[in-house]
Amino acid sequence: MERIADLYCKFLGALIAVGLMIMVALVFGNAVLRYLFNSGITVSEELSRWIFVWITFLGAVVAIRNHAHLGTDFLVGRLPPLGKKVCLVLGHGLMLWVCWLLFQGSLEQTKINMQSLAPSTQLPVAIVYASGIVFAVSAAPLLLLDLWLVLSGRVADEDLVMIKESEDNVPVAPAGGDAHAKSH
Repeated sequence: MERIADLYCKFLGALIAVGLMIMVALVFGNAVLRYLFNSGITVSEELSRWIFVWITFLGAVVAIRNHAHLGTDFLVGRLPPLGKKVCLVLGHGLMLWVCWLLFQGSLEQTKINMQSLAPSTQLPVAIVYASGIVFAVSAAPLLLLDLWLVLSGRVADEDLVMIKESEDNVPVAPAGGDAHAKSH
């Protein structure tokens, strides 16, 4: 199961890299065309915003898998292993609830906006809201996997705090890389 999660996150990393390349090409190309040729790519701004939203949600999924979200362990870090486990289970339970809320809200907004077309691309605005659905459906199984590993005793006591105190400690992997394997 962990292998599938890692492969999925590598795939998401590749999608993020492609999205970034498209964004750079659109924005740079649009700037060059505007300043040199008094022209432009009509859909550039709209597509760049949409891709940015998708990249943000996909990156959040990868960060969940790699335990790369920033946080503070001021209190939890001082607890005994059982206290850390309880906090981790409660925290993951809350995150699963948020995934459910995000799924419900994004699904509703996607349905509402299926017929609403964006001004320049003439694509359904629902595409933007679908990113929340993809996030929720992707993040929930990863959170459940972490919960399973903790509750089955497969997580060492020193790994029970699954946040990073400083961004300097966050594992960085190239697009499509496997930072998760390096952090454990």
